[in-house]
Amino acid sequence: MTQYPQTPTSRPITGHPAQDIEQPAIDERNRRLARAGVARAEQLLVTRYGLSSTREAFDLLRHTSQQLNIKLHTLAETAVRVPAPAAGAVSWVPSRPHGVAPPLPALRTNGQGLVSHSAVLKAALTRTLHITGAEMGNVQLVENGMLRMEKHSGLNRRFTDYFAFVETSTTSCAQAAEESRQVTVKDVAASDTFDEGSRQVILQASSRACHSVPLRSPKGTVIGMISSHHEQTLHDLAPAQLAELEEVGSQVGRWLLWHRNTAVFTALNHLHANATR
Repeated sequence: MTQYPQTPTSRPITGHPAQDIEQPAIDERNRRLARAGVARAEQLLVTRYGLSSTREAFDLLRHTSQQLNIKLHTLAETAVRVPAPAAGAVSWVPSRPHGVAPPLPALRTNGQGLVSHSAVLKAALTRTLHITGAEMGNVQLVENGMLRMEKHSGLNRRFTDYFAFVETSTTSCAQAAEESRQVTVKDVAASDTFDEGSRQVILQASSRACHSVPLRSPKGTVIGMISSHHEQTLHDLAPAQLAELEEVGSQVGRWLLWHRNTAVFTALNHLHANATR
């Protein structure tokens, strides 16, 4: 199970109340964490392919990202995570049949518009908010041992900046990811799930309750998280709601794994081919 350890370079920003948490500190943390993943990939490419500089490595990552329509941070994270190709290999990852994308009937779109990674995440968030009756929510994906914000709706900038990266276990989404289960916080103000800084940022966004749903691979690995945020405190969600949300999490998790094993791995092989020319 993915864990979110606190390290000397990975410190949560906390404070009382929310306005005391300085925006420049949040911005600096987000820049540092966003840059760290790309920097690891740059260094790996320089070492593995004998590139002249990290700038050359970055240009290679950026060009591949743009050409294959894969986010730069996704490509960088995959490059670091996937084992190195064998010496002299013509591809980074052995080629495999792509097959058709897994169906997503739980999203109730009849497949309309679900042609990209971004579209699937947007549809998944829309469906989750419909099931839970909320108007605010967000999607996060696991990256470099953290949850990284990918989509959001109805949440203000203070919230989305503060939770752009979730590194520790002091939120309901991190708890749901670590325990691989749905988590409901019925009253944010009274819950001991959050540290005080997180609580205040959630409350200032007019969220009084939240519900988090893991996105799981077929083997049960948590790939991401969808959370709904509610303007009023919650009672328990109905069993039918929980079952629907479980299907959303399972189907979207399966689709995300398929996307990684096809489109993202294709981009990785493209990167390898360009680096070995």
